Amino acid sequence: MTLMDTAQTTSVNRGFRAFTARHLDQLTTRAGLPPAERLAVRAVAEVLPFRTNNYVVDELIDWSSAPDDPIYRLMFPQKDMLPEEDVAHIAGLLRRAAPRHEVQQAAHRVRMRLNPHPAGQVQLNMPVLDGHVLEGIQHKYRETVLFFPRQGQTCHAYCTYCFRWPQFVGEPGLRIAADGGVQALVDYLLAHPEVTNVLITGGDAMIMSASVLRQYVEPLLALGQIESIRIGTKALAFWPRKFVTDPGAADLLALFEQVVRSGKNLALMAHFSHPRELETPIVEQAIARIRSTGALIRTQAPLIRSINDSREVWESMWRRQVRLGMVPYYMFVERDTGPADYFAVSLTRAHEIFRGAYAAVSGLARTVRGPSMSTTAGKVCVDGVAELAGRKVFALHLIQARDPDLVGKPFYAEYDPAAVWLSDLKPAFSDRFPFEESSTGPITSIGHALPEQTVGSSIYGTQD
Repeated sequence: MTLMDTAQTTSVNRGFRAFTARHLDQLTTRAGLPPAERLAVRAVAEVLPFRTNNYVVDELIDWSSAPDDPIYRLMFPQKDMLPEEDVAHIAGLLRRAAPRHEVQQAAHRVRMRLNPHPAGQVQLNMPVLDGHVLEGIQHKYRETVLFFPRQGQTCHAYCTYCFRWPQFVGEPGLRIAADGGVQALVDYLLAHPEVTNVLITGGDAMIMSASVLRQYVEPLLALGQIESIRIGTKALAFWPRKFVTDPGAADLLALFEQVVRSGKNLALMAHFSHPRELETPIVEQAIARIRSTGALIRTQAPLIRSINDSREVWESMWRRQVRLGMVPYYMFVERDTGPADYFAVSLTRAHEIFRGAYAAVSGLARTVRGPSMSTTAGKVCVDGVAELAGRKVFALHLIQARDPDLVGKPFYAEYDPAAVWLSDLKPAFSDRFPFEESSTGPITSIGHALPEQTVGSSIYGTQD
């Protein structure tokens, strides 16, 4: 039985089947790639993670349009994601069947040049309690804590643009995950009553069974300070059967109902990158079942070149999301990590796409915010391009910030049509941005000055 026969069989049986790097040659053959390009793709997959599944392969990818199909590009490494010399070197190692450790060492060297933890997110966002650093917890904004349960640090499939790619590449030193159970999180929350909401993230929390997820969620229900529990997930796009036909679907939905009954707001932060992810009957059923529990579904995605970089794509996504009862939430700018240059869209173009789609939808879809850069200082929104005092500038503001006093404060940057990130911009009408170096240093959400080596450095993306 061939790989494709197996995929079709498992799809009919509705069982989950993962396809990993060892299946790449067969899958890229189906996409029509010649041998040299297939080898180059395998070389890229030594550096960046690859994982997909039978639902994506059978029901989302248009193989007649591959390798240019947007869902294919969302899933499969491309040979020009990495510098040509790096791809050629690793491809050469694979061609001559070099020892595995040589391939891994070459891949590691490339990864370390890809900014695996942008803006020092590990150093700046990891909280300390009683003198101990709490692994698997991030605290960047005053009222929000992120939690990375150990069992949730993979996904049903990996997006090629994912800013959390270091979670999936088999290097423990790059991974963010809680060492133990939920008690350290509870203790930290009790010590920080300003925290009102917890985001369970990964990876994907929906990779866990309902019984495992319950172990992390139920203790939060007893904390009066917690108003909202958020779950970051791509499962609705990549494995909606999790909520409909999987054996644990009923238990999972019962857990959602329990959270809502407790008086907490439960929000699934659903990642949809392209309208096709919203078009199958099973995803409509999954959305309806989740909404029936009282949980809210908010949608978000980054703007990615060659996948969703058009006004029509975003308009279609937002309109369909509203029609299905979801709330459009964020359009992000691709972060400065991994193959960011390959996927980057200029800030000028990003705002044009956002504005065009925003103008074409009804007020119910205008809950969405963006284009938003998740930077060291906070979420910086590009409000537009303006002429002020005879100068062409970007108008910007912070949607969220380490320093709460900066939230909503407008500021300006000199217009640069080639800029793709905040670090490409220079302040206008001032010698610094509002969040840059001061006499006391920037202040984090948990009341500590940033480490001295970060002051005055470039502002890159970080965990939110």
